[in-house]
Amino acid sequence: MSSDTITELARLGSATVYEAGGRRGYVDLDLHQIVPGSRAAGPARTVRCGQGDNLMVHAAMAALAPGDVLVLTMPEPAPVALVGDLLATQAQVRGAAAVLVDAAVRDVEELREMGLPIWARWVRVHGAAKDVSGALDVPVAVGGATIRPGDVLVLDADGVAVVEAERVDEVLAASQERERKEAVKRAKLQAGALSYELDGLRERVEGAAP
Repeated sequence: MSSDTITELARLGSATVYEAGGRRGYVDLDLHQIVPGSRAAGPARTVRCGQGDNLMVHAAMAALAPGDVLVLTMPEPAPVALVGDLLATQAQVRGAAAVLVDAAVRDVEELREMGLPIWARWVRVHGAAKDVSGALDVPVAVGGATIRPGDVLVLDADGVAVVEAERVDEVLAASQERERKEAVKRAKLQAGALSYELDGLRERVEGAAP
């Protein structure tokens, strides 16, 4: 997929992409957006670490390609820091678009100064071991959403939406159309119209007129 497609999905944002994509692929977690105001999109580079272990995060750095969204998981989510500033430095140098951590991160002030977009379930000082071999580029589950290698993630202040790789063009077109329709509707609302009327909601509340 083209860089223009990825840039446009990031601009449209997770909420628009999620809604336009049929409300599929929602990462249902209260995530820490480490860098306020950041947004990103890109194909997933998935990592399944050993429990409480980040050996595979180090291994993933050797496989990371520019533009990838690094997705870090364990068999069971736990508040163990899989990423700190040194691993984040490697990810940034290798061109990662973003990092999604279904565990913890630490060195948060340093991560914010770096500016690499990172979303994490927890912030904790508790560090990981480096003993257990896991797996790279395998399907993982994060917040109820299945993420396969190459699926596209859209991340911003609202959260994370997952778009299956084979649906990217379809969802992009639907998201752009949704944006156009919302622009028309917004103009009407700014002119004084009510969604209660525009969306036919009055009838749901008050019933059809006799």
